[in-house]
Amino acid sequence: MVSYEPLWKTMEKQNISTYALITKHGFNPRTINNLKHDRGINVYTLERLCNVLSCTPNDILTFIPESK
Repeated sequence: MVSYEPLWKTMEKQNISTYALITKHGFNPRTINNLKHDRGINVYTLERLCNVLSCTPNDILTFIPESK
């Protein structure tokens, strides 16, 4: 499972809102909704987020292994 909890912390530190991602940086509202619900995103979106936030993928997402 993937969690985008690090993304929200990174955005808060940089004072960037989801509204800014949509209006200023051109992210689709559906993409923001997917992030809020821990749904998958593609590598292109991950790369764009890293560029906008000047960070690495580790600052965007974390992998949580599923228990067996």
